[in-house]
Amino acid sequence: MKTNKHSVEKANKRNGAVIALTALAPISWGSTYAVTTEFLPPDRPLFTGLMRALPAGLLLLALARTLPRGAWWWKSLVLGALNIGAFFPLLFLSAYRLPGGMAAVVGSIGPLFVAGLATVLLGERPTRRTLLTGIAAALGVSLVVLKAAGALDPVGALAALASTASMSTGTVLTKRWGRPEGVGPLALTGWQLTAGGLLIAPLAFLVEGAPPALDGRAVAGYVYLALANTAVAYWLWFRGIGRLTATQVTFLGPLSPLTAAVIGWAALGQALTPVQLVGMALAFGATLLGQRPPRAADASPASQPQSFSSTEKKEQKVSMDLMGGELRR
Repeated sequence: MKTNKHSVEKANKRNGAVIALTALAPISWGSTYAVTTEFLPPDRPLFTGLMRALPAGLLLLALARTLPRGAWWWKSLVLGALNIGAFFPLLFLSAYRLPGGMAAVVGSIGPLFVAGLATVLLGERPTRRTLLTGIAAALGVSLVVLKAAGALDPVGALAALASTASMSTGTVLTKRWGRPEGVGPLALTGWQLTAGGLLIAPLAFLVEGAPPALDGRAVAGYVYLALANTAVAYWLWFRGIGRLTATQVTFLGPLSPLTAAVIGWAALGQALTPVQLVGMALAFGATLLGQRPPRAADASPASQPQSFSSTEKKEQKVSMDLMGGELRR
């Protein structure tokens, strides 16, 4: 009995460490707005997306020294398109066309998208707590970033919804497909970033033309975005997808707009109202609640995907049993 209790505690600590490391990804993404507005040339969202994705992907490919094989060529292309190639342009388009923080608000419903997609693609029924926590997270983010401003742009709204759906679908498929035998998250991240960057490149040159002239601040900003904000952050994100449930991962997403609000207050002199502070507390509480395993009464049987590598199965066995049936992979 003591041995079993010790194993449970050890697994919980390991799971907590994975959650903490994965959370660094959306926290890093929360700095994107400040870096973009303070360091980068204006009105070049596609070029910025390209500079984030492609150099980071090529760097990780050079470090991993592993290329896709067989079906993983098209799987990498699909995941790269969903998580990077489509997500980046749609996200920037929505941010440019929507008032205030509306794009972030739409993005905050990602947990609900993931719950719905897991039902459709994996046959897994979300718990009531998952749905209520997702609604609370979206409400909290809304209080933090949403400001009354102008009429709602339909193109921007559709782009925001599409970007959220794209990233949510990529998260579920990344979890479902796992990784090929002997391939780590570094290589998988490199494949997706490279594929996504190559998809963005022709669009960026067709829409925005030749690259802009870059000064020292812009170069520093792009280096930060490519290395810390993309290469490291997406490696942590895809590593987390491989070890946590899709619900746990997606509920870390609200940390991004919360971080952006804190940076705006601390570094850019933006005020935080009492309503925003209440929203931050609500969104952060929902993020924490989203990391808790479901109660035994809420758990439902779920099948394991067949495409995980043997190493990943060993890593997940103990923690999956502790997390119950909610969106187990």
